[in-house]
Amino acid sequence: MPRSVNSVASRAKRKKILKQAKGYFGRRKNVYTVAKNAVEKGMQYAYRDRKNNKRNFRALWIQRINAGARLHGMSYSQFMGKVKANNIELNRKVLADLAMNHPDAFKAVVEKVK
Repeated sequence: MPRSVNSVASRAKRKKILKQAKGYFGRRKNVYTVAKNAVEKGMQYAYRDRKNNKRNFRALWIQRINAGARLHGMSYSQFMGKVKANNIELNRKVLADLAMNHPDAFKAVVEKVK
């Protein structure tokens, strides 16, 4: 009995990889073996950086809250400690947005916790 090869599935798999490699430079976009490695590496970076993105945004929010709090004579740690003590349930994302775009509202929060 002759060997059976599912060329439909094989081609579909290769097309899928080459489609993901669209926009890559040189042979990475049109040579399957090179594209496969490039796409796999890209997927690893994407997975890793979805986690790093959360860290980066938290760090940014903390910097913005710190800058806003220092304008009103408090450090970040003092401010956040008092926010938690007063049961104000605003997260860092919201507080950072207030500090950046709505200074009057942020000032009201600072006055409430002082």
